[in-house]
Amino acid sequence: MTRSSILTGKLPKFGAASCTLRVTMRLFRVLERLRACTEVSARNRHWTNIAELSLRFSSTKAAPRFRRMDYQDAVCTLNTLQTNASALEQVKRERGHPQLQLQAMRGFLQRAGLKVEELDRLNIIHVTGTKGKGSTCAFTEQILRNYGFRTGFYSSPHLVQVRERIRINGQPIGKELFTKYFWQVYRRLEETKDANGGSMPAYFRFLTILAFHVFLQEKVDLAVIEVGIGGAYDCTNIIRRPWVCGISSLGIDHTSILGDSIEKIAWQKGGIFKPGVPAFTVKQPDGPMKVLQERAEEIGCSLSVCPDLDEYESEGSLLLGLAGHHQRSNASLALQLSQTWLQRHFLTDPASSLVEFSGVSPAPAFQPSPAMIKGLAETEWPGRNQTLKHGPVTYFLDGAHTTRSMQACVRWFNEIATHHERNAGGSVVRVLLFNATGERDCAAMLKLLAPCHFDFAVFCPNITEAIATCNADQQNFNVSVENMLTRCLDNQQSWRILNGQGEKPEAELLIGGGLPLVTERHSDTLVFPCILSALQWISQGRDSILSDPNKCVIPVKPSINAKAAPLREAVNIHVLITGSLHLVGGALKHLDPALNS
Repeated sequence: MTRSSILTGKLPKFGAASCTLRVTMRLFRVLERLRACTEVSARNRHWTNIAELSLRFSSTKAAPRFRRMDYQDAVCTLNTLQTNASALEQVKRERGHPQLQLQAMRGFLQRAGLKVEELDRLNIIHVTGTKGKGSTCAFTEQILRNYGFRTGFYSSPHLVQVRERIRINGQPIGKELFTKYFWQVYRRLEETKDANGGSMPAYFRFLTILAFHVFLQEKVDLAVIEVGIGGAYDCTNIIRRPWVCGISSLGIDHTSILGDSIEKIAWQKGGIFKPGVPAFTVKQPDGPMKVLQERAEEIGCSLSVCPDLDEYESEGSLLLGLAGHHQRSNASLALQLSQTWLQRHFLTDPASSLVEFSGVSPAPAFQPSPAMIKGLAETEWPGRNQTLKHGPVTYFLDGAHTTRSMQACVRWFNEIATHHERNAGGSVVRVLLFNATGERDCAAMLKLLAPCHFDFAVFCPNITEAIATCNADQQNFNVSVENMLTRCLDNQQSWRILNGQGEKPEAELLIGGGLPLVTERHSDTLVFPCILSALQWISQGRDSILSDPNKCVIPVKPSINAKAAPLREAVNIHVLITGSLHLVGGALKHLDPALNS
């Protein structure tokens, strides 16, 4: 899609059926407008020319000067470190020397006033994987917190507020604490920028440095560190001496960075192994398991495979705070990581815990302590197999974004939704709210979702509101507007084909008041310009949280409201929100007000 096609309001053909869907310029203006960190009045919308709204953020851009250095100022400044979409493509093309990334990370850490050796004091648990690494970290952190340790937990991405990524004792650090430490690190980096070619760390690198700084300043007893992408060249891998490493379930994801096969991805993930540091993995397919074994032998560490959860010695089944059958392997990995960390903590000579490679062995299925059992049961991890009931509307949220994680999501949704429907006491309408980003195979994920028999499939970009006050925490400059819209429309067409609807006559409908909505006649699929407008249409005023008078209600044309008659008449509405953690986070911003505080 070219810039000229946007300015003329023409959209080229795309999608499996080459169905032409024209999007008006006004939608692009709405979405481009959201890129700026400014307040926009709902009553006074001024649309400017799209060419004037082009934003160019890069990791070398100078931070804006603020009179007040409050939390929102810090987040807006942090956002200047995001790499814009065009620059990101260039980085991918030039990614020929990945080892230089760790070298650069060490340099940024030093400029921020930290030494790599200082990270040894954090007694780190380092975890990677394709699916389940965040849940594994959450289980592990909760278990060790139950022992009375002061825990640090670094994860990504965040759902609503960026400070969720850095947690002390299970809670996101407060706004004041985030602001205080942010400016400490940022100023040190900015003061040394000119002497280092004007370079500043990109968004994730900066947050990783900030997390290390926070954990050292707050004197945590241990830090659970989740890898961002991959392992070998991830910026968290400047850690020299973790106490234990873990690998959750492996699959295909981030292929342009990690490789196009599960074996290549396994090689990257095994890069977090360290000499003598015990490593654990859940059961993997033969190919990647062989690669992990080779990596462990090459690096010189032990590698153990976690047992099934029902093999642990306990009275009855171990209860998990996170729903879904797939969480059982994550819980088992967390038990092994916690047990190994505890064993080292209570050793008089920690060096004696170092173990060299001696082949892959099964990890022992021990008897979990009461603190471990309690920790597994109490673990919370929002946006993963989460259920929210708001009166007649029930939301099922899961950030699945790969085919393997979507298989787990579908299994969970079918089980829990069926249970809810048995007790519904009347008719139920099922709605899918979907979006996906990056290189994800959307068609494959939608194919897995099709058998769930949704009455409506709704698609929208990962933009929280089309008319909103500044929400810097959820701004993303890494994806262009064209890509977001093309993806939504492609997904809509894929869904039509999966449901045997094929191509439809070209049509364009607008939300009343000038905000556009793209759809086609005689179809149960719709595309909305933002998450809020999609949720408002789905709930039809039946969710009191979304009916808050402080929220802007986007008017919809009568013809679109007429399509929603089943939503108004049903006793219950069941909504599955999936495909992207960013979509789930945007939805939770509106559905769970507590997350905004």
